[in-house]
Amino acid sequence: MYLKHTSSGDLVEVLDLQALFDPFKTELSGRFHAGEELQEPATFAKSALVFPSGEALPRCWVDAHYRG
Repeated sequence: MYLKHTSSGDLVEVLDLQALFDPFKTELSGRFHAGEELQEPATFAKSALVFPSGEALPRCWVDAHYRG
């Protein structure tokens, strides 16, 4: 799955989907998908990622108390 990094506008390939869907985790493993060479994996804050369309991540992915 690819998400957009808000500060750079580059796409990020999400390497750990479980961390993305877990509302108790604030970071996930991914790598920038820019240029011709494969980038090294890095840690990204979920708060700095959005869908490529610009839409925010679902609240149930980022807020552990979304039902409250």
